[in-house]
Amino acid sequence: MIILGINAYHGDSSACILKNGELIAAVEEERFVREKHWAGFPKNAIQYCLKEANVTLDDISHIALNRNPKANLVQKFIYLLRRRPRIQMIKDRFSNTLKIGSIAEVFKQEFGIKPNAKFHFVEHHIAHLSSAFMVSPFDTAAVVSVDGFGDFVGTMWGIGNNNQLLIKDRIFFPHSLGLLYLAITQYLGFPNYGDEYKVMGLAAYGKPILVDKMKDLVHIKTEGRFELNLKYFTHHVQGATMTWNGKPTMEPVFSNALETLLGKTRKEGEAIESLHENIAASLQAMYEEALFHILNHVYNRTKHRNLCLAGGCGMNSVANGKIFDNTPFKDVYIQSAAGDAGGALGAAFYVWNSILRQKRQFVMNHSYWGPAFSDEVIGNIIKNRKELKNDEFSLTQFESKAELCKKTASAIASGNVVGWFQGRLEWGARALGNRSILGNPCDDNMKDILNSKIKKRESFRPFAPSILLESVATYFEKSYPDPFMIKVYPITPEIRKKIPAVTHVDGTGRLQTVSKKDNPLYWQLISELKNITGVPIVLNTSFNENEPIVCNPSEALDCFFRTKMDVLVLGSYYLKRNEMM
Repeated sequence: MIILGINAYHGDSSACILKNGELIAAVEEERFVREKHWAGFPKNAIQYCLKEANVTLDDISHIALNRNPKANLVQKFIYLLRRRPRIQMIKDRFSNTLKIGSIAEVFKQEFGIKPNAKFHFVEHHIAHLSSAFMVSPFDTAAVVSVDGFGDFVGTMWGIGNNNQLLIKDRIFFPHSLGLLYLAITQYLGFPNYGDEYKVMGLAAYGKPILVDKMKDLVHIKTEGRFELNLKYFTHHVQGATMTWNGKPTMEPVFSNALETLLGKTRKEGEAIESLHENIAASLQAMYEEALFHILNHVYNRTKHRNLCLAGGCGMNSVANGKIFDNTPFKDVYIQSAAGDAGGALGAAFYVWNSILRQKRQFVMNHSYWGPAFSDEVIGNIIKNRKELKNDEFSLTQFESKAELCKKTASAIASGNVVGWFQGRLEWGARALGNRSILGNPCDDNMKDILNSKIKKRESFRPFAPSILLESVATYFEKSYPDPFMIKVYPITPEIRKKIPAVTHVDGTGRLQTVSKKDNPLYWQLISELKNITGVPIVLNTSFNENEPIVCNPSEALDCFFRTKMDVLVLGSYYLKRNEMM
């Protein structure tokens, strides 16, 4: 049985495909259209999934979407009567609902045929919960989704038990921790869709001395609930206006009252001052207080030691790394596409496990579910690049993976910036060793080198460490494995000076644990680097330059040639930029 899951007409459009309950492929549309967080119909992602599964649309039994326009209709109607939002907001929402409702016709327009599959519309947050629990290693768990909004809900929690979800509570529009974080992100001068992670990085530079003012923005209630103080927001009246097809953009969602509370809005490109750092720190502290308020209530109600967390706020790796210290939970699972892209995954598994009542049999231990390219394909692409027709570059092909790793590790240890393109593309926001740019974590200048040669990003944003799984306890204060780079932990104090390039200003690192089983080549590379430096860590950042992570070899070569990257390793090919006289 083949099930296709999609996230359509929403940020981070995506698709995945299951065959008899096993995940075969999953990928975001942005990787093909080369526009970050692309929203719309994920045609290219669907085509890839069909190809990877070796099926056609005629073979699909079920198509699952992570939206249900009919969900929470009573609450929507009550809201319309009480709040009387502007007409344009109602029109925008109705237009998007029509697109979701007519998705079968969209398939016919895009592919020329109308699928015979049965369509399932899965409520947005149920898809989020399913995306975490149904692929987790737990038989039972508390399940929590914290997001912006989806199907009129900002937060949902319940219990996952075998192949079923029991929903216990919802927090409805207009109250949302995701909306709170978005509003302050925009206020601080980061207007692009998905910029919240920048504020999370900035928070480490400030002090949470404005938490009292943040408490005026969001009020903590009993029973794990909270409410936004709506005088500081506009989404409840005019809507969070967003483009639904193409590059997602959002209008400001905060009101003039926020400037009265916090001061003048920072414009994009203006200098970042200590006030902005303190606001970011205070926001992060307020978010954590609200999140742990929810999680502790959920634990008290469920008494489950296992937690599955999803939703866009599940990408707040700083808060995630503090769950063990601030709640009674003993095990936490957050899959690599916790945000809206993961809704495709959750919708598909919800159909397989909960609707069709099939036994759970799949656990997502890694995130390598996208396209891969053979050495033959890579070699043919390299041969056709005109840039390689001069003496500026040297090219070597290695027959031995061991020798390739030794050569690459030597280059990293010597201070080179290395593009590393191997195997299948990662699913989710993080590059996890298959589409990565690598550097020496022991080099105090590596962060500045990366930003000058390639990234050109804000100086307050940290770079992450990939570490051998067996070495975590020596280098981090928490030894809990995280293959998805989605939790931040304190680095052991005596180690911080050894790895300055991946130690954030507050002494933390967003670690990725690398196991020999799940990514043997990346594990081997880090092991070779350890043999040289004595440190079982490599600096890992995404293989891109202000664009989505590279998907194919041509995009990797384009990034290499237009930047000052020193080395590019494409499969078995080792391409080096020669030093010119």
